[in-house]
Amino acid sequence: MLLRHTRTALLSLAIAGLLGTGVMADAQAQGRDRSERQSKQKQEVLYPNATREAPKAKSSSKMGSKLQKMIDTFNKDEFAEARTQADAILADGNANEADKALAAQIAAQSAYSTDDSAAAKAYLQQAIDFNGLDNNGHYQSMFMLAQLQLQDDQYNEGLATLDKYLTETKSTKPEDQVLKGQALYQMQRYPEAIAVLKPVIDATPDAKDSWVQLLMASYAENNQGAEATALAEKIAAKAPNDKKAQMNLAAMYMQADQMDKASAVLEKLRASGQLNEEKDYRQLYATYANMDGKEKEVIAVINDGLQKNILKPNAEVYTALAQSYYYSDQIPQAIEAWQKAAPLAKDGETYLNLAKVLYQEGKKPEAKQAAKSALEKGVKKPEDAKKIIAAP
Repeated sequence: MLLRHTRTALLSLAIAGLLGTGVMADAQAQGRDRSERQSKQKQEVLYPNATREAPKAKSSSKMGSKLQKMIDTFNKDEFAEARTQADAILADGNANEADKALAAQIAAQSAYSTDDSAAAKAYLQQAIDFNGLDNNGHYQSMFMLAQLQLQDDQYNEGLATLDKYLTETKSTKPEDQVLKGQALYQMQRYPEAIAVLKPVIDATPDAKDSWVQLLMASYAENNQGAEATALAEKIAAKAPNDKKAQMNLAAMYMQADQMDKASAVLEKLRASGQLNEEKDYRQLYATYANMDGKEKEVIAVINDGLQKNILKPNAEVYTALAQSYYYSDQIPQAIEAWQKAAPLAKDGETYLNLAKVLYQEGKKPEAKQAAKSALEKGVKKPEDAKKIIAAP
């Protein structure tokens, strides 16, 4: 036998893409609904267990009108002007620590609202260092600084700021712990991420799916496949009609080499019409290709995808189709598929496979022509093609 069966594994574990916007996106809410939030904060103590004693000093009467003007400008979304006014207060010799802390906080929000993250971080650090805000303002500035540092891939700085925030506030908010878990995950400190995330998720009945997915990703990266799969099953069971959850479950099964379970999940999606992207069909036929005796299923999936114009008629698809036909003893169909694949392939290897099959089937003239085409496109072993060409 001149052919060798090559199985293609497409283990497209799409977990990392799920994590990019979940926890960090909370920072984007910092600059909105300000009046409502400020009014609420005056009535609510957000950090009742904080170890910091809020400063007794208040904004000076000398700066009252300037501070109010700055706040009014900010609340009109005139961020550039509000930042200019804040800078003036920061430079004013009559401003006390409370005045400057508030001005730095407003300047940070203004800078963030104009996508100047570097300036926002610098202002937030000033707001913290002046130590003039109440605990609500002080620790919200610290939390936002941690978020922006982590968002800008300053993981060591961000984690240090976040740890200081958690230590001083004694926060029990699950969102705060999840942010730390995400930071540890991004730093590739997976065991620590798991240690932070698992207790939070176990103690939160309505834990967000994004939190569970983060823990699942941490398990997967830490080579704890059984735990990752169990979480994927939990998510999928809660959302049977959620394609992303089902695809993630299938990917976890594939990674665990449980191809039968993976194919069952994907087939349910195909039956419901949710396999509507090329990568979906590729994942399904690749799953079958990695299972013994599933050539007919590969053929059915590929032909279905081609008929629906979801799979592109390219060399990879036709080669997988040809191999499945060949190993299910459907030689004419295999030849036809290889004939479609060969001109689309980047090199002459597919033409060479075609030449070998044609030669074995006694179609020597076509085999010789295919072998010549193989040489023209380039093959690793040109002597194989030359033997077919020179054969009587």
